[in-house]
Amino acid sequence: MQIFLKNNLQFVRPQWPAPEKVRAFVTTRMGGGSQPPYDAFNLAGHVGDNPNQVAANRQALGTALNLPNEPLWLAQEHTVDAIHWQGQTYPRPPVADASWTNQSGQVCCVMTADCLPVLVTNRSGSVAAAVHAGWRGLLNGVVANAIQQLPDDPKNLLAWIGPAISSAYFEVGADVYDGFVEQNVDHAPYFIAAASHGKWYADLPGLAEFELRRLGVAEVTQSGLCSYQDEDLFYSYRRDGQTGRMATMIWLAP
Repeated sequence: MQIFLKNNLQFVRPQWPAPEKVRAFVTTRMGGGSQPPYDAFNLAGHVGDNPNQVAANRQALGTALNLPNEPLWLAQEHTVDAIHWQGQTYPRPPVADASWTNQSGQVCCVMTADCLPVLVTNRSGSVAAAVHAGWRGLLNGVVANAIQQLPDDPKNLLAWIGPAISSAYFEVGADVYDGFVEQNVDHAPYFIAAASHGKWYADLPGLAEFELRRLGVAEVTQSGLCSYQDEDLFYSYRRDGQTGRMATMIWLAP
């Protein structure tokens, strides 16, 4: 993990074998001006934070990272929808849980607070994608839908799995376990029975890596970062309930 400070904001820079022209960052909760329980660098406008403060945080984000354009902020609803982002305008955030681009300067972005942020590029640095995957999206195929839209063979793709809730803290019901195992019996090793009857600990990052490799993605890198465990750096919905969101962004430099 590489953490750096810029304009009093703290960011995580993915450590993965992406080409130099690929820019990728994850925000943390450090910096910004949001008040508790959103303290402090919340970037989500849908969680109850002061809208003016969210706008100020987003402006600070653009300045700190010298973003080439405003990120495509999505209305994430655990869909499987992925948008081909070419700079088109929307009157309001479009409902989708992934975006991808093959144009330089277009910032693909997803917001998370326990769900998986997955970044994808290719060896030539001609495509970039950001995917939001909770257990529902992962089970229903959001990763597959995004990968299959990209204009390159999966064997040329690279993926990075960012900060998300780890299996030690992600207890789910039998319905989640049954859904994954009925879909593919090879999902079973990513679940550990909990002490509570009918409960399981689910390895969401592991399930995402399994899916990416099943799709033929050449190289998958795990960040190993747990949003629930690291309270100083990351927001966690499972830990805190009412809270902010981090942003995971990717774009192609000219």
